[in-house]
Amino acid sequence: MIEQYKRFDLHKKPTRQWHILRPITWIVSFPVCWYHLAKLKRPKEVKQLNAPYLLLCNHNSFMDFMITTRALFPLRANYIVAIDGFISLEWLLRKAGGIGTRKFSRNLAVVKNMFRVRQNGDVIVMYPEARYSLCGTQAVLPDSLGKIIRKLDIPVVTLIMHGHHINSPFWNVGNRGVRGIEAEMQLLLTAEETQTLSVEEINQKLAEAIVYDDFAWQKEKGIKIKKKDRAEGLHKVLYQCPSCLTEFKMLSEGSRLICGKCGKIWEMSIYGELEALDGTTEFSHIPDWYEWERANVRKEVEEGSYHFEGAVRIESLPNSKGHIAFEKPGILTHNMDGFTLHGESPSGAFTIHWKVKALYSCHIEYNYKNRGDCVDLNTNDDTFYCFPLVKDFSVTKFALATEELYNYEMKRE
Repeated sequence: MIEQYKRFDLHKKPTRQWHILRPITWIVSFPVCWYHLAKLKRPKEVKQLNAPYLLLCNHNSFMDFMITTRALFPLRANYIVAIDGFISLEWLLRKAGGIGTRKFSRNLAVVKNMFRVRQNGDVIVMYPEARYSLCGTQAVLPDSLGKIIRKLDIPVVTLIMHGHHINSPFWNVGNRGVRGIEAEMQLLLTAEETQTLSVEEINQKLAEAIVYDDFAWQKEKGIKIKKKDRAEGLHKVLYQCPSCLTEFKMLSEGSRLICGKCGKIWEMSIYGELEALDGTTEFSHIPDWYEWERANVRKEVEEGSYHFEGAVRIESLPNSKGHIAFEKPGILTHNMDGFTLHGESPSGAFTIHWKVKALYSCHIEYNYKNRGDCVDLNTNDDTFYCFPLVKDFSVTKFALATEELYNYEMKRE
């Protein structure tokens, strides 16, 4: 939409990791692993596995990249990275093996580059959830993943990491000093199995393998988070009160979650559990609250009543040089027909529509770069960061609604 700016080249062939950069990635990653007393389970069949293969990792925090580096040592790898990760670092990340993509967009460039990595004989690293987990549990996976795996015709390995969300939750990024984090690798599919199994069977195996719950893990391991502000930011995920059912009035302060409408308060324990200070504790397990919200959104979708419309501040990311802020606010609509963005860029007015079937999920940010909560929507050559200017909204609900709308549309067809 901003024609005068050069676009990020998604088709550029991936570079094999420069040998000189590989020790640097180890120097950066291994001390983090040691500090957090990381435990890695790597069975014999994975240790003996030669590249190329596809490594699928769950995604909770930036520390994922450190553990992944250790898990792959000393193999070369190419990482699929979203364009915002390349900002001001494109040259370096490409030399370190980065493959650029735009999240939740359907482009063939990244798939072609995966085939090029296979031909080079290196490991392809993908975080298929395409975003940090919102509450330490698995996110939806794309149906297209099974097709890609079948065409690649190489082994598939999973790396499931535990404790990263507890250490640095997406809703309150930082370092809580969690020690004893764990990770396990598994040879999920041999190259032969990727050819004998159907796409549906491959996707089913992926869904069964990429399952985790960091809050359940925390309780099981007895990991204590004694920080006084351990609940701050949690209202970004838990946006609806289960007591009075009001949306968008939840607050968090210190170790407490508070409904700004009815005044009910929940205390978050050092073990990550919630307890109401008065009355019934509707949900002690945070992911259960999140899934209850999802069920409520699903009901809106099934009734055909889901709708959002409001003014948004828009920033574009055409390339890796940085964001371009639009002077005038736009209008974002999200309803039973999908997302529609009306805006005015330096090149003129525009309207973009993303059909329900085009997005099985979407990417959201909490207080992105200290500029507010936003949803970012992608085309093949641009990314639009939309910061709502209205008071009553939740980007978490955007994410849930996108997934439920997609599921509803697929079932209806």
